[in-house]
Amino acid sequence: MKLVKTKDGSYTAFSEIAGEHYHTISGAIEEAFEKHVNALGIENGMHILDFCFGLGYNSIAACKDHDNLQIIGLENDLKIIEAMKDIEILDILKIKFDAFRDIAENLDVTDNNNNRIQILLGDALQKIDELSNEIFDRVFFDPFSPKKQPEMWSEEIFQKIYNKMKIGAKLSTYSCAKQIRKNMISVGFKVMDGPVIGRKSPATIAVKE
Repeated sequence: MKLVKTKDGSYTAFSEIAGEHYHTISGAIEEAFEKHVNALGIENGMHILDFCFGLGYNSIAACKDHDNLQIIGLENDLKIIEAMKDIEILDILKIKFDAFRDIAENLDVTDNNNNRIQILLGDALQKIDELSNEIFDRVFFDPFSPKKQPEMWSEEIFQKIYNKMKIGAKLSTYSCAKQIRKNMISVGFKVMDGPVIGRKSPATIAVKE
């Protein structure tokens, strides 16, 4: 697996299959905090769905300075999870990241603040059906781009995610493509601009009202 240093000093990985990086090269850790964690307003005790877990940055950034989070990560590639064991991490996240470095061993780790991350390994389009409805307060939606993985951005998958979210729950994603937002709106989401980080266009926040 090829690791690439991003502009904030943190590392991302490059997927040969998708032909894309897992994070923006402007800053992988910055993206996790600004596009997802800070944009959604994480609170203690929340239930979070991390759709496409990758290197775990989004989930672990959420655990920093929070307690009693219950996080389910969906991920198809065990190798990217195994890469967490040896990857170099910025000081801002290192202590918290170290608590979850070995998560590939049993896919279920709880840290000293009772933040629990469980990973369901397999096709996210199928694994999401194993989850109960209306349980998640927040969703980090972070697949590869619509161009590379169009099946991950369909109206059907947004409907499945919508059904798993509580009323008032929020979803964050980096894409603001017109068709993607149209698919979100068609299943019931209220859509708004997220922060502009690492690119000219804004991210997207979707709310289940």
